[in-house]
Amino acid sequence: MKLSPKHLLLLMIVAMLFAAQSVFAQNPVSVARIKYDGGGDWYGNRTTFVNLFRFMRENNNVETTEREIVLSITDKDFFKYPIAYIAGHGNIKFSAPEASRLREYLIKGGFLWADDDYGMDPYFRREMKKVFPESDWVALPFSHPVFHMQFNFSNGLPKIHKHDGGPPVAFGLFFEGRMVAFYSFNTDISDGCEDADVHNDPPDVRRSALQMGTNILLWAMLQ
Repeated sequence: MKLSPKHLLLLMIVAMLFAAQSVFAQNPVSVARIKYDGGGDWYGNRTTFVNLFRFMRENNNVETTEREIVLSITDKDFFKYPIAYIAGHGNIKFSAPEASRLREYLIKGGFLWADDDYGMDPYFRREMKKVFPESDWVALPFSHPVFHMQFNFSNGLPKIHKHDGGPPVAFGLFFEGRMVAFYSFNTDISDGCEDADVHNDPPDVRRSALQMGTNILLWAMLQ
């Protein structure tokens, strides 16, 4: 029997989800938040990972750390964390050694989740060109597995905050066919994962952010 593309995608997602749970059983989920120069607020979204990790423990039967760890790219322990995270509202600046080390980290199996907090886009894109000058960001189709890992988002990224309006877009950065970075743009998943009284988002909006954040981390652990 020949399976349709939809059924093949479903089988692939189920297999990936089982693989992710196996990985998590051996290695608790943890994230390194990148502390960067340039003046942007790398330190924002202080409760994002406390809530996201709790949500994952309660809804996915996986082990996580209590919260993320803050590291600079040149920190000796940076390579110990398979997932790195960067966000902010303004300027980002990578030194030449930082750009080189981030490239090495990503090529050797690390994964970067970048979340647009509104205002960092031109600076982040500029700095990532230092890291992968040969690569461009690619808009991901709604059929991509990252939108269907554990929770189904048939229309792609959920819209958490309005910003300048327009639809949210998920971008991937690829090196030799492997996605090394995921960029959630014009939505603000991180803000949606914060404590309820920080942005006063409705419960359904917060839940969408937590679910999409879970999908992103599940996907990241398999790269």
